[in-house]
Amino acid sequence: QVQLVESGGGSVQPGGSLRLSCAASGFTFRSYWMYWVRQAPGKGLEWVSTINNVGGRKYYADSVKGRFTISRDNAKNTLYLQMNSLKSEDTAVYYCADNDGRLGRGSGYWGQGTQVTVSS
Repeated sequence: QVQLVESGGGSVQPGGSLRLSCAASGFTFRSYWMYWVRQAPGKGLEWVSTINNVGGRKYYADSVKGRFTISRDNAKNTLYLQMNSLKSEDTAVYYCADNDGRLGRGSGYWGQGTQVTVSS
């Protein structure tokens, strides 16, 4: 069955960095565009970043542009999100998915999420 397993979350001070990973299995990862989507406490899903199936096209929300970098390793079936210069407003559960979240987590493939907390 399809599995997306995120890891790498944690607590960090403002200005710090984290690298999230998402290990994929059960589907042809290299054929899929992949997404990072986050959900802050008490808020809805927010699209963060997209990468095309071969990694050559990347898109970012304005709120993270210049600070976050999405990448993938199709040989390892793994998606990454490098997060630098973290801010308190980046605090959220981060999900990897095969869509941008507009239809909610009931649509498509989603991981269980990894918590990122940015606080001094």
